[in-house]
Amino acid sequence: MANKVVCPKVFRDLRRFARCLNTAPTVPPMNFTGNYGSTNVTIPTLQPTDQILVNPEKKVLNFDDVKELFTGVSTSKLIRSSLTLQMASIESMVDLGIWVMNSKFMRMPVFKEVILGFVKRTFYEHFCAGKDLIEVGKTVSKLSSLDLKGMLDYGVEHAMDNESCDRSMNVFLQTAELTKSLPSSSVSFVVVKITAICTPKLLKRMSDLLRWEQKDPSFNLPWKQKTLPLFAESSPFYHTLKRPEPLTIEEERDLQLGRDRLEKICKKCLELDVELLIDAEDTAIQPAIDYLAYSAAIKYHKEDHPLLFGTIQAYLKDSKERMIIAKKAAEKMGVPMGFKLVRGAYMSSENQLASSLGFQSPIHDSIEYTHNCYNSCAEFMFDEIANGSGAVVLATHNIESGKLAASRAIDLGIRKDSKKLQFAQLYGMAEGLSFGLRNAGFQVSKYLPFGPVEQVMPYLIRRAEENRGLLSTSAFDRQLMRKELIRRFDVATA
Repeated sequence: MANKVVCPKVFRDLRRFARCLNTAPTVPPMNFTGNYGSTNVTIPTLQPTDQILVNPEKKVLNFDDVKELFTGVSTSKLIRSSLTLQMASIESMVDLGIWVMNSKFMRMPVFKEVILGFVKRTFYEHFCAGKDLIEVGKTVSKLSSLDLKGMLDYGVEHAMDNESCDRSMNVFLQTAELTKSLPSSSVSFVVVKITAICTPKLLKRMSDLLRWEQKDPSFNLPWKQKTLPLFAESSPFYHTLKRPEPLTIEEERDLQLGRDRLEKICKKCLELDVELLIDAEDTAIQPAIDYLAYSAAIKYHKEDHPLLFGTIQAYLKDSKERMIIAKKAAEKMGVPMGFKLVRGAYMSSENQLASSLGFQSPIHDSIEYTHNCYNSCAEFMFDEIANGSGAVVLATHNIESGKLAASRAIDLGIRKDSKKLQFAQLYGMAEGLSFGLRNAGFQVSKYLPFGPVEQVMPYLIRRAEENRGLLSTSAFDRQLMRKELIRRFDVATA
């Protein structure tokens, strides 16, 4: 797709504009120091980051040719994206925005309309795919023209009753149906939040009971179906300090309704040949989410490829061990298992809960440990894929993790077009990495939250709160955009 032509007048002050977009320094390379965590499975060590950076033969991703990188992206889109990322990188502005959105002023109709209007024209349009399935379809088609795929995520956070759970399920089913009318292979996943089809209150009760059963195997859970291992020796159990009461008859009924909703979605995705991705939540309810996801994965899958992908958050100390245990158990059962690997998004709440109970945080003590754990989990899954088992989605905005993963995949002979290895980034974030991986031949998806502005606000606020560091380190993207804007200015004024 050709770039849009912009009147040279637009470029008069473009050099000054582009320079202000990148006030933050370049993020330094991440050092990889080897394996992390204890496990009986031997995990080969990834090559150190600096070896990939200095070895020309290892330079899999090319970020130097910004013209090639941003082919098909209009100048106006680059300018809007740069401005939005610049605003999002200013922590004081993020703090003010969060305060305003949570303030009593939002109960004033006129004030609320003005604020939501501003949010819609800036952050919402940059980070979200649209208000409904029609707008989502248009966004997916645009991404497809850039050789990127879409991960369709209905932006509802939590359901409070069976009625709202049913409404969410219907939207998930409609989302899956939408894929039939979109360009072939333009959608990689339909994303489902278990909290939207089963209430968080019930998921918390289930998680406590599952933890207690892990501590006391004689504890009977009559509602429990066949699943994969949910816990590791290093998993936290402080959420359940005393023996929980069994589920009531009403709770068991609601659990069955939740199972039924997930099974309907699985059947629809299997029918339409679109994969299903289950999002992760905080540790208070994650065991129940894993239980439902793994139970469904055992029952619904393709012959040699998973239908359903669970999510592993690498900032948790037990993440690698849990993933390996679940993956090996699935392999013994002959069940293909897929995982989405992320760093994590509940740092504040996890630290606060553990501290309030007098326990050590379940999160790694430093970002370096999290980086190392993420890369080590990716290495394990690469070896599994190379041996013909499993699939992984590497959801990362970290440039060094992207380089390591791309290089390792090539070393192991994993086909770039294989559905068993995919990369993903949030819509509106890490565009340079997305385009770099795409240009290198890998399958890349953008995570596309959608829904009315007011409904998606909890998603945007949570992203702002939990991803402050991510937003503030968007300097790499802004640098690339700056270089491309200046290049286009030079061409237009030559």
